[in-house]
Formats: sequence, C-alpha cells, structure tokens
Amino acid sequence: MLTATPAAGQGGLAPPAADSVPAVSGQVNLRGTVGIPRGGLRNNISGVGGGLHGYIGGWVGRRPLLVGLDLGILNYGRTTDQVPFSRTVGPRVPVEVSTNNNVVETHLSLRLQSRTGRFRPYVEGLAGFKYLFTRTTVGDDDFGNDELGDDIAESTNYDDFALSGGAGAGIDVRVYQQREPGKTLRAVDVHLGVQYLLGQEAEYLAEGDLTDENENGQELDVRRSRTTFLQPQFGVTFRLADTD
Repeated sequence: MLTATPAAGQGGLAPPAADSVPAVSGQVNLRGTVGIPRGGLRNNISGVGGGLHGYIGGWVGRRPLLVGLDLGILNYGRTTDQVPFSRTVGPRVPVEVSTNNNVVETHLSLRLQSRTGRFRPYVEGLAGFKYLFTRTTVGDDDFGNDELGDDIAESTNYDDFALSGGAGAGIDVRVYQQREPGKTLRAVDVHLGVQYLLGQEAEYLAEGDLTDENENGQELDVRRSRTTFLQPQFGVTFRLADTD
C-alpha cells in the first residue's frame, strides 16, 4: 500500500513561512510642493513658495484607511546681501548675509485609499500646526570658488505658531511592482496631489521686511493674517511589505 505524507503531497508548492514575510503594511511618500498663499496671507506675501514634504502612514486592519504623519517645509522668501564684516575692516572682508522666510508644517492625516491597484485615488483630512519663522545666516563670501563658505553666525529674527487643518486629494499611479513576496518594497507610484490647509492667525515677516535702518539696529515690519496655503504637489510613493 502506497501512502504519501503531507509534505510529499505538497512537493515544492508549500507557501513560505509566515515569518519570512515582513510585517509592515504602509507607505512612504516624498514630494515637491508649491505653496500658494490665500486670503490675507496673499495680500502680504508676493509670489508663491516652494518646498519639500514627506509622509509616512500605515493601514488600519484590512480597511482602506491610512493613519499617517505629514511633515514639510516651505520657503516663501529669501534675500541675500554682501556686506562688510565690520566697520573696522570695511569692505576688505565681505560676508554674505542671507535671510529666509519659512513655514514648517506638521499634520496628522486620516486618508481613504486602497492598498492595491495601479490607480489609487485618495482623499484625506489633516490637523496640526504651522511654525512660521524668519532666520538670518552670516557666511563666508567665497567669490565664486568651488568651496562653499562656512556659516559664521545665525539667528532667528521672528517666529510664531498657528493651528492648521484642511483637506487633500490626489492619486498614486503605479510604475513599478515587486514580484518577489519576501521583499519589503512592494511597489513604486508616481504621486499627484493637492492640499488646502487653513491656518489660524499668526505674526510673521515677509520677504524684505527685515531691515537695518542707519546701522542702528534691526527694524521689523511684522505682518499678521490667517496662514492659509493651497499646495499642489508632485512626488513618488513607496508601498511597503504586503500592500499589494
């Protein structure tokens, strides 16, 4: 009488052990952002800003619900001047003085999005805060040399916080899929999206608002308004572990 053990019956088709598959189930996103001021902010800031955002999130159970953290920084103004290092040495030792106007955005995100498929549209709600700050850096002037000048000093000239919240929407389109089940990276998507982030009133400086009148000290032209941005975004999304 011939019998076959379960192992023999399965041959080489036995599924891999459960612990050979990564347990992570989420996605990471990196994207460039255009910051378009809206409302009162648009009256105080000329032009648009630009920056970078990152997102990390994980699915809740088997539902198409992602909980994540969205972080980013926008620059909405920059001025650079060459000035003497001091009154004593005069113009013989110039330095470069750069002033940057920035917004750091930190938001929790709840997103509805499928974990599978080539085309994955989504909608999300966001809640968090904005940190607006103007910072000046004094550095060496390298006069076109290949080496970058070193920072000599830096200072935060003005800053403020504002509560923030809003909504976003977009789509991830898959351009690469991993076929080996044991790999952590499952797919790569091209990301297109937009966020509309309402912001509480805050005080801030616009580009060129920081001046030195008659070399007698710092003069601040402080603006105040709501801090709302419309943010078109383009980037790449990495789906991890068993997300496809």
